[in-house]
Amino acid sequence: MEESINTIKRANIAEREEIIVDFARWETASQEALVYGEGRFAMLSASMAEAMRVNADELAREDPEKAERVLQQASAMMAQFKSAYPYRVVSRSVH
Repeated sequence: MEESINTIKRANIAEREEIIVDFARWETASQEALVYGEGRFAMLSASMAEAMRVNADELAREDPEKAERVLQQASAMMAQFKSAYPYRVVSRSVH
């Protein structure tokens, strides 16, 4: 994640958009948050990921500092959640 944030300034518009869209694919965190009973974080992270996906083109075309700031905020949210819940949920259910 940190590599993507650091390279976004040097990337062209198409690469920036791809980085932003790839970064926004952390919907699994919102699903894990629901498992842990963190409904507010689940809603916030899902909304942020959706906003990043929808606005990826605009973020990529504007100045890279804005895109970098958005990615840093998303990264900080994920780091905070992972520090509170360091172990991933493993499902052993059979369908």
